[in-house]
Amino acid sequence: MAQQQKTIIVTGASQGIGAGIVEAFLARGYNVVATSRSISKSGTFQPSGQLALVDGDIGDAATAARVTAAAVERFGGIDGLVNNAGIFIAKPFLDYTAEDFAALSHTNLEGYLYISQLVVKQMLAQECGGSIVGISSTLVGSPNRALTAAVPMITKGGIEALTRSLASEFAPQGIRVNAVAPGIVDTPLTNGIPSDFLKSLAPNNSTASVEDIANAVVYLTEAKQVSGEVLRVDGGAHNGKW
Repeated sequence: MAQQQKTIIVTGASQGIGAGIVEAFLARGYNVVATSRSISKSGTFQPSGQLALVDGDIGDAATAARVTAAAVERFGGIDGLVNNAGIFIAKPFLDYTAEDFAALSHTNLEGYLYISQLVVKQMLAQECGGSIVGISSTLVGSPNRALTAAVPMITKGGIEALTRSLASEFAPQGIRVNAVAPGIVDTPLTNGIPSDFLKSLAPNNSTASVEDIANAVVYLTEAKQVSGEVLRVDGGAHNGKW
């Protein structure tokens, strides 16, 4: 259990990795504000004394404002943020459209930007530091021709750049910023893709579980001397060709 009850916001929380992250923090005694477009209707979670649900598109600044306000009003402050919300569109580079790029930027970058600004402002007002963890991808630094995703990696690479920049900017105030870069994770998003192909994308011939990623997020949230890091949870895929 965490030494004291803290409050964390998790975006993209209605399924897959996001839902696993919510469950991991609830199990450790945190108050959690979970958000997605329709999380209150998803049936994944029911609100409780420890859990608040906020519906909305996190790429919209108004949603970010409602989520941060809910955390402060319900639980009195914000100790951590997990920027999990994201979309992924894999296709050959020449097939991407302007609409693809707009959708990826809206969720993956604007969805990180607006709420992070508000959370940092709240943490500065509280004068007690805090943690922000984003979700990148191992494909940023280790592209694979078997899974072409150049345009999504523009946004995920942006998250890694934000991670390092914000970690430096707000270190004096005790705000730590890190990211997890998963490889292939067994979630509903990979349903229908042959498991042998997915496993072949890592040298250990396996895929990560949601729990693997959630554990990495919890570690970075609580590791007081770790900031500006990108933790790769990909079975060693980032080490290069095998």
